Amino acid sequence: MTERVAPSTDPSELPEPDVAIEWLRTMMLIRRFEERAGEMYAKAKVGGFLHLAIGEEATIVGSTRALRDQDYLISTYRSHGHALARGSDPDRVMAELFGRVDGLCRGRGGSMHMFDLEKRFMGGYGIVGGNLPLAAGFALASDYLGLDEATLCQFGDGASNQGTFGETMNLAALWSLPVVFMITNNQFGMGTALERHSAVTDLLRKGEGFGVPGMRCDGMDIADTYKVTTEALKIAREERQPVLVEAVTYRFRGHSMADPEEYRTKEQVDEWRKRDPLAVFGDQLVQAGILGEDERETMDRETVERIDQAVAFADASPHPSPNDLYDDIYVLGDQVRGWYSVDERTPTPHRGEDEHGMDRADLPQSAEHAEASGGDDGGGAAAPTPTDDAQRDED
Repeated sequence: MTERVAPSTDPSELPEPDVAIEWLRTMMLIRRFEERAGEMYAKAKVGGFLHLAIGEEATIVGSTRALRDQDYLISTYRSHGHALARGSDPDRVMAELFGRVDGLCRGRGGSMHMFDLEKRFMGGYGIVGGNLPLAAGFALASDYLGLDEATLCQFGDGASNQGTFGETMNLAALWSLPVVFMITNNQFGMGTALERHSAVTDLLRKGEGFGVPGMRCDGMDIADTYKVTTEALKIAREERQPVLVEAVTYRFRGHSMADPEEYRTKEQVDEWRKRDPLAVFGDQLVQAGILGEDERETMDRETVERIDQAVAFADASPHPSPNDLYDDIYVLGDQVRGWYSVDERTPTPHRGEDEHGMDRADLPQSAEHAEASGGDDGGGAAAPTPTDDAQRDED
């Protein structure tokens, strides 16, 4: 197992008091939210899979606080905390877990597919490594439009072995994209220890062969995570150089709520719990005189009450109607320009499979459509002649 990174933040390097308190409050919000989500899953209020990020709060908050409002964040299926850190309403995040209409995605995404475009949180993704090419796409769009935006893409150590990892690193470096890739190295790809699934365990080096330099941060230390991510984003934004950051962290719960955790011992987990980011950072703030112990307890109590409110909101939100099952499956009308959503080239919309039995007058009269529909078979428009093709090439 990867050697644990020693605490790296000197108390003198703590942020301004207001900032430090906000960081702790957000980590508390994520922790109490995740704990309650686990309880709701056990009560069958949450369906499907549930992946908790308890223990990884410093990685989530430290990295997202390095982002600007206009920057993009994209995550994995372990994404409740990312949505909360980016500013999504806890009521709507919990309602999404419950599969209710007031959820972030109207109950359609659930735990693994949070999404909040207003906060530029571009979603959680259930396919391991599937978010990497998408992150490169966001960065490409920002670069193409000449905008001063950067993208932060977070994924687990297991995803660094996917083919999408190398492909995306290569293109990001080749095209000089403003993107930071962050490996949340929580020591296990599902239930497989890092040294058993990756030949290279210094994960920050895995992008070097593709032209993406690496950095490492202590993912259990919010201030160090913030500092390293800030530097990486600066390089990506100003030098148009993608960067790979390895955040060394640990999850205190299993891979998902269905994980029996037979691959690690209680003693191993307890050893890492000594680095609990909420406890360590909270102690630092108390010792520095930024926060009193009573204020810390009050903050925690208020956070629990806020989560109580989110659960009540989610439980009161209605389930989607069965008729909603067909919403947002097809693009209709003028939502997207183009005949491929509704064939606007014909007198009336029709299904593509019906074209072979339709009269010529009811079909669009274009050479491209004739090629697609198989020429003159079944009354379709005649196929273009070689002369037609040559004329089109000349045009």
